[in-house]
Amino acid sequence: MYYGFDMGGTKIEMGVFDANLQRLWQRRVPTPRDSYEELLRTVITLTKEADAEIGSPGKVGIGVPGIQAGGNGALFTANLPAAMGRPLQADLSQRLQRDVRISNDANCFVLSEAWDEEFRRYPVVLGIILGTGMGGGLVINGRLVNGYNGITGEFGHFRLPCDALDVLGVDIPRQPCGCGQTGCVENYISGRGFEWLYAHFYRQPLSAPVIIQNYRNGETQAMSHVARFMNLLAICLGNLLTIFDPHLLVLGGGLSNFDEIYRQLPEQLPSHLMPIARLPRIEKARYGDAGGVRGAALLHIVGE
Repeated sequence: MYYGFDMGGTKIEMGVFDANLQRLWQRRVPTPRDSYEELLRTVITLTKEADAEIGSPGKVGIGVPGIQAGGNGALFTANLPAAMGRPLQADLSQRLQRDVRISNDANCFVLSEAWDEEFRRYPVVLGIILGTGMGGGLVINGRLVNGYNGITGEFGHFRLPCDALDVLGVDIPRQPCGCGQTGCVENYISGRGFEWLYAHFYRQPLSAPVIIQNYRNGETQAMSHVARFMNLLAICLGNLLTIFDPHLLVLGGGLSNFDEIYRQLPEQLPSHLMPIARLPRIEKARYGDAGGVRGAALLHIVGE
């Protein structure tokens, strides 16, 4: 059996899957934020509970909101303060006496999508999360591409392209980013960026759902805002499609539920690609919040 953990800043969700990726058992508990030992005990307790439920030790995969940095596997994760700088994978493997595998939660998201029964036929799958920030992952022939530093999916941290400045204006504020740089695209094309751009241009802070509802009602400012945002999104995604040339682009995160994206992107993307480029298939994520758990369980399946 395969155990998938989705370890977030507020909750840890665990699922037990069989070889056909059918979920057989699940649990959800609060994430210990202040004690590393308590965090370890929580994962161990859930694992042992699952072992007892299925009658044998399962294989453990964990998705985390961070990156294993350096040669010792120390975790870099602002959203899991108890685990910051700690060798979580090594400690859990030792205490559970089994091979524990860990990956970024956005990697788990795209891995889950790439292993959908219908999507599995695509050799190159690019996944993008448009949520509070922007992240994602790349799967080639069913396997994650992690890169030298484990940051292959940190797509939100390339800077605004020059043609984005033609859309936004060269004097657009270069928003400071949590990575320490300024002008990272996740501050403009994420769900948070969607709201920030509206407030910047119209001096009125509104939530994304309100802006989208105003757009659907034909309100002038919302219509102009969405047109500007879609142009910006196409510019930024066009760069990623040129770099990775995927067969399938899957979008997740809260903003991915704005269905206008799937109408306008195919219309706008071609002007930001090479003349010979064909558009990949563009789809909304199919597994939603369950994708992280499912993708974490897949960390062992794809390695076999």
